[in-house]
Amino acid sequence: MSLIHSTDPDFRVCHISFDTLLAIQLEAEGRGWATRWSSVDALRSQVKEGSVVLQSLMREGRGGVVRAYRCLLLFSTMDDGDAGGVATIDLDPARFESLERLDRDPDTRKVLARMFTLAAGGISTVSKK
Repeated sequence: MSLIHSTDPDFRVCHISFDTLLAIQLEAEGRGWATRWSSVDALRSQVKEGSVVLQSLMREGRGGVVRAYRCLLLFSTMDDGDAGGVATIDLDPARFESLERLDRDPDTRKVLARMFTLAAGGISTVSKK
């Protein structure tokens, strides 16, 4: 898999519904992809119903054809009222292309890419000195 940079044409940040996430999970299960939740029930136990933000992270290609996109997901968790979670999931290229983008503006793209970098690295509340 190769890393997708914010300047790549297939870099995108998308807002998806919980139902779309469930459909992506079912597609990943059907294809036998490992980068997904173990089941829809497992996903439901960790991801609070509501909107999810998705960012492309990597692409898997063979013979010059993209076979899957690995994406980061940013979502509200079931465990804590205001806590969020970050996880990865693989998407079919057709599904990936169908998602509505939030990052059409270059400045917005940079900000959203930075937000995902911080989220994936871990965010903690900091007491000011």
